[in-house]
Amino acid sequence: MSSLNITNLPLKDAALIEVNLNEDSRGAFARFFCNRELEHLLDGSQIVNINYSKSKLKGTLRGLRFQNDPYREKKFVRCISGGIYDVVVDLRPSSNTFLKWYGVELTESNKKMLYIPEGFAHGYQTLVNNSEVLYGVTNYYSASNEVGLRYNDPSLKIDWPLDVAEISEKDMSYPNFI
Repeated sequence: MSSLNITNLPLKDAALIEVNLNEDSRGAFARFFCNRELEHLLDGSQIVNINYSKSKLKGTLRGLRFQNDPYREKKFVRCISGGIYDVVVDLRPSSNTFLKWYGVELTESNKKMLYIPEGFAHGYQTLVNNSEVLYGVTNYYSASNEVGLRYNDPSLKIDWPLDVAEISEKDMSYPNFI
């Protein structure tokens, strides 16, 4: 029996991963990551970093970011405390979902994980105060290869759930795609 349920998303190659939670009188147990079950998504890649982020304020927006070659990366994103609205944008010109976006709530209680392929921009907005996120990535961070898109780019028409309470200068400085 599989410990992870993988559902393909409307964006080509992106997926939502749900755990099979085993509960009893002691509490709960679930496998959050399994190389064997995620082998087809990893496609020879390995997780090289597991990053942590905490946002203090509801409405904080982080992203939309990605890394250019040779530092493109796959990501596995999970909210471990609180809740976020996670958004991915397909930036692969050869993809039939090029410039389409998808958003999903990842929360402490739903325990869902978003798989983001290489060639996607990624960002999220916190839905509650003190939200914490863990994400595994398949390449090392390179500041000189990190780029991004403006979160409110009119050509993308992303429907963020809340007004932006806080955003970094870096994320505000990204250009529109077109």
